[in-house]
Amino acid sequence: MRILVLNADYPRFLGWFYRRQPGLENTSYAAQMAARNASLFGVADFYSRNFTALGHQAAEIHVNNPWLQSAWAREHGMAFEIPEPPGGAGHRELPRWLQRAAKPLKPLLRPLARKVGLSPKLDAQAEKILLAQIEEFRPDLIINQDIFYVDTGLIHRIKSIGAPIVIGQVGIEPSRGVDWSIYDLMISQLPTTVRSFSSLGVRAELNHLAFEPAILDALPEAPVADIDVSFVGTVSVDHQQRIALLEAVAGRYDLKLWGNRPQALPASSPLHRCFQGEVWGADMYQVLRRSRITLNSHIDMAGREAGNMRLFEATGVGAFLLTDFKDNLDRLFAPDREVAVWRSIDDCLKVIGRMIGDDNGRAVVARAGRARTMAQHTYRHRAAEILGFVEDARAKR
Repeated sequence: MRILVLNADYPRFLGWFYRRQPGLENTSYAAQMAARNASLFGVADFYSRNFTALGHQAAEIHVNNPWLQSAWAREHGMAFEIPEPPGGAGHRELPRWLQRAAKPLKPLLRPLARKVGLSPKLDAQAEKILLAQIEEFRPDLIINQDIFYVDTGLIHRIKSIGAPIVIGQVGIEPSRGVDWSIYDLMISQLPTTVRSFSSLGVRAELNHLAFEPAILDALPEAPVADIDVSFVGTVSVDHQQRIALLEAVAGRYDLKLWGNRPQALPASSPLHRCFQGEVWGADMYQVLRRSRITLNSHIDMAGREAGNMRLFEATGVGAFLLTDFKDNLDRLFAPDREVAVWRSIDDCLKVIGRMIGDDNGRAVVARAGRARTMAQHTYRHRAAEILGFVEDARAKR
């Protein structure tokens, strides 16, 4: 099959990515795509490379990257508005349409952003380029990893080009009042989301996030573990449990926190002294490897279900992960053998106190976690699962 994966990047990442490589925005589409994949941020080209390894022709499109997309348009003789350069400070580093599209929120939070008037949609030029790319590639299968930038209206237009099978990937419950039936299948890492789509009459399947083993070959030599306790991720009003946990840890241990510094965080919060800035891709993996203990705490809306990216990123690079216990965690990892778990803030503090000086104990858990991830939680496994779903969908067609 010809498989096309649609993705979108955090606007804040895009600004950082182009600032650190001046002039990249003026290079070819292939050069920019290679640099984007080499950053190892998010899912990079992990889906497409594994579909290719399984015998298919696959490609990725980063639908909201204006410099990458305009390079494609330029090389294909399309008229387009030249994006503003990525230099400068603050939001001036991003084109105006991308500033309007969305704040730098995690995908789980985009529906909340829509409620307060932020609409992460592509503008007319970005849509025109995307449709031209689909027309040229003529995919048999499209996997849409951002159902808000590429909304159902645009999916209707996409499906008129060769009638591909379209799969949507999402980690939240479906918005009401949207006709999701345009999708042949929805996949999610959360069973609740799968059940919600099924209740609407939309076929849905469980498909977890994963780790790409090739990351290990791309990273420098494993660094010395010089960080006692780390956390890498978002801190916001939608992470109240996370904030309470991190503040308790910061009050007792040397916590280092990589992520955004929320404006609403009280001046009295001990987290202010913990922030180290933001890290993306390869730099993020190195932080995990440098950590004696790295923490995980799901977003509040995840409820009792585990499935975020950090579970697989941390275990994949061999870090000792201390994660929040969830009802389905044992289907992914063996609690206390492959990952350490906490069930309350006091419990988390006790585990840190017990394990921070136990190098051998941490190493045993970290090795077991990495072995489980390599055996069951790689993008090769997920790609194969998706192909199985597609065969079922084709049969039903």
